[in-house]
Amino acid sequence: MSLVCAISNEVPEHPCVSPVSNQVFERRLIEKYIAENGADPMNGQPLSEEQLIDIKVSHPIRPKAPSSTSIPAILKALQDEWDAVMLHSFTLRQQLQTTRQELSHALYQHDAACRVIARLTKEVTAECTILILLLILCFISQAGGAGEPMEVSEQVGMIPEIIQKVRDVLTYIHIHSTRGMIPPSLNYVYVSVSLSLFLCVSVCQGLHSASVPGILSLDLCPSDTNKVLTGGADKNVVVFDKKEEQIIATLKGHTKKVTSVIYHPSQSVVFSASPDSTIRVWSVTGGNCVQVVRAHEASVTGLSLHATGDYLLSSSEDQYWAFSDIQTGRVLTKVTDEAAGCALTCAQFHPDGLIFGTGTADSQIKIWDLKERTNVANFPGHIGPVTSIAFSENGYYLATGAQDSSVKLWDLRKLKNFKTITLDNNYEVKSLVFDQSGTYLAVGGTDIRVYICKQWSEVLNFTEHTGVVTGVAFGEHAQFLTSTGMDRSLKFYSL
Repeated sequence: MSLVCAISNEVPEHPCVSPVSNQVFERRLIEKYIAENGADPMNGQPLSEEQLIDIKVSHPIRPKAPSSTSIPAILKALQDEWDAVMLHSFTLRQQLQTTRQELSHALYQHDAACRVIARLTKEVTAECTILILLLILCFISQAGGAGEPMEVSEQVGMIPEIIQKVRDVLTYIHIHSTRGMIPPSLNYVYVSVSLSLFLCVSVCQGLHSASVPGILSLDLCPSDTNKVLTGGADKNVVVFDKKEEQIIATLKGHTKKVTSVIYHPSQSVVFSASPDSTIRVWSVTGGNCVQVVRAHEASVTGLSLHATGDYLLSSSEDQYWAFSDIQTGRVLTKVTDEAAGCALTCAQFHPDGLIFGTGTADSQIKIWDLKERTNVANFPGHIGPVTSIAFSENGYYLATGAQDSSVKLWDLRKLKNFKTITLDNNYEVKSLVFDQSGTYLAVGGTDIRVYICKQWSEVLNFTEHTGVVTGVAFGEHAQFLTSTGMDRSLKFYSL
């Protein structure tokens, strides 16, 4: 039997009894009544709050309202409960998604922190290595300098061993610096030390005929820089293996000297161009010519392979540049600047393959849009025919050389000359090349000079060739430098 409030006729939440009328009331209702009337509501006798007696019962259960006793009302109540459960479930899913995002962000931050720590660790290791290297070099210089005779004689036996260790360390640093693992602030220090130890370590004399001396062009296989490709005044193309120190193939077919050669980056195929107005595609494994591209009516002066490896760009004294398919030998397009009316002396693709540059006999450098086949920019400034052009690997810079004994550096983003390297009087610039990392620029001509990019300061100079240097190229990670010249020699330089 449930207690019922005498005022509201409902089950009270806080029941109490009046000692005056012995009736059960809801405390809040009876307290309000007493505050207003000061008497018991049932018999009107005086009553105060202190007289009320609380009834201690278990938590009262209110009877269901009459509306909840029908089946439709029960179904509605169940539907309301279901809706509430679904809303709660949706809220929990939202909270789960938020928690997952927060966890993902935290893991990303942790991963980024780990990468930063790894990079800093590499930089610290590199700094320590260079510091040790400099200390060793100081020791060597002191050992080889003035001192007491007994001390020098005791140390002489150690110097070759120490030098070899230094070179091993330099080779390690050299590879890692070109991969971006040496801090930029230390690159200049490193280059100044390491390249100063480059020596001519190998000379090959018998690649081309001695009756018509001169190697006129040079290229290395991008996928294996131990494979060297040369073109000579003897009309031959030679593939040489540096590691095995032997000739892989001698390719014959041109009727005049070979002035340009290119090694395909992924196929056993090479390309050559000649003043006989032809471009030849050779199979290295077969040792034969597989395609002859007849794109010009005069001497072919420049050759460049597109980034796809499927197309060739060529320039000629007939004032045209041509774009050809290496598979079919078909000339896809052929364009000239009718307003200029001048022979083209060299050509080179930009690394992105969308634009390219050509040099002219009247000292102009022209930038072309391949898709539109239009001249989009001109770089005047040289005096005399342009002899060589080279794009940096990041595509920001263009280096050009001409018969004015200078090398000019152009910023392709601003389309202006920002640096001119003035060489010795009557210096002949024959070849320009950036290394794969864009750290160095090599100049071949009267001698060989290597410049460090951004500072553009000379860090290396070789004068071993007895004739004009016609080609220079960097090995993988710039671990070695190779060159060819009119003295019919192929030379290698390294630590």
